[in-house]
Amino acid sequence: MGRNHQRGGHEASLARSVERKPNTGTRYDSRRKDQVGEGGVRDIGNSKVVHEREGLPHFSEKLRCNGSATVAFLGGSITEGFGASDPDRTSWRALTERYFTEKYPDVRWTFVNAGVGGTNSSLGAHRLRSHVPLADGIDLLLVEFAVNDSQHRDRSEEGRAETLRGMEGIVRQCRTGSPMADIAFLYSASKDNLAETDPFSISVHEEVAKHYGIPSVSFWREARDWLDAGNGQWEELAPDGVHPNDAGYALYAKALFGFLEHALGGSETTEREANYSECNPLAPLREDNYEFAAMLDATNVYDLLDVKWSDKPEPLVNWRYDAKHLAAEEAGAEFSFEVYGRGAGLLLLCGPDTGIFEFSVNGGEYRAHNPFDEWCPLFNRPVMISLVSQTNEENLRINVRNTPLKDERSTGYTLRMLGILRH
Repeated sequence: MGRNHQRGGHEASLARSVERKPNTGTRYDSRRKDQVGEGGVRDIGNSKVVHEREGLPHFSEKLRCNGSATVAFLGGSITEGFGASDPDRTSWRALTERYFTEKYPDVRWTFVNAGVGGTNSSLGAHRLRSHVPLADGIDLLLVEFAVNDSQHRDRSEEGRAETLRGMEGIVRQCRTGSPMADIAFLYSASKDNLAETDPFSISVHEEVAKHYGIPSVSFWREARDWLDAGNGQWEELAPDGVHPNDAGYALYAKALFGFLEHALGGSETTEREANYSECNPLAPLREDNYEFAAMLDATNVYDLLDVKWSDKPEPLVNWRYDAKHLAAEEAGAEFSFEVYGRGAGLLLLCGPDTGIFEFSVNGGEYRAHNPFDEWCPLFNRPVMISLVSQTNEENLRINVRNTPLKDERSTGYTLRMLGILRH
């Protein structure tokens, strides 16, 4: 049976059609800031930072009604605002919230901060429905994972495939859960990707954006042009090479505001009619994308042995949500869970005392996994662990068991399980 039948026909509601204006191939004139050039690329100032594509027609219409609007920010620590003097006042996210409230004072605004530091689009797709109220209906989803999607992924086919799974899964989940929502991709800069002429993760994100007509704003391009103009060194905008300071976030916000001014107030947007009628969804770029990914509560486990509930470990970073979790310290402690899909995994809290665990899929041989990494000695943080990923869908019964083994850098043998992942 096809997945759309197994999951209640989700794909049948992946419907959104937007009337597109023909590409006239207009070339940029520095005297005019409202022109769209070849391929839908528009200059803001003198930087090619925006791909307008289908724009934000639904969001624009919602704002013209002066009712209520919900904007969700999904991303990593740059979305959270790490590096800002006050993340809730001077980050690009906070500056964007202020832009909306000041420009549209009659709208009743709701903003959702779904940024989780150190996480990529793969986990973003799994946690999307838990951290963004899609079922209640959102109006705009801003997605920022370009820097984190470049971590621990080389320019390989598997690196590209996993990035596509995450970003496409986010898009298709949003268009199913909140069909009237518009989406925009945002591409941040880092010391590493600024050394590239064509950052790998950004190019893969663009594959998804082009396929679904999603606009994108390249903070990377804005930063690159700022540097090329001789305005200073990257460390002046991002002292640690990744996370902007207030000046860096202001530069990011400037690029985004330029896009929003055009998308929400330009003649092209106001004249373009948003079509709310359902239509056949676009075929996915990858059949194994994370459209049906989910993060399930730890209460879904069973057959617990020497596993107990525990509160937040200290110190804990990159997690603003409930940190109640299942913890096991003794060798032989175990639990089981079952999901339906192509894959399953765990969301762990890993830190200084994290040990090595082993797992079995559908009664198969146990395999050991060591989640301890270079960040574990410093603090506890959420870590996504993939246990099984396959092409066919089936019921997956996973047994997880603690071992008497640990990384030589670890101070203990603890396994902390925050949630179950399935796709």
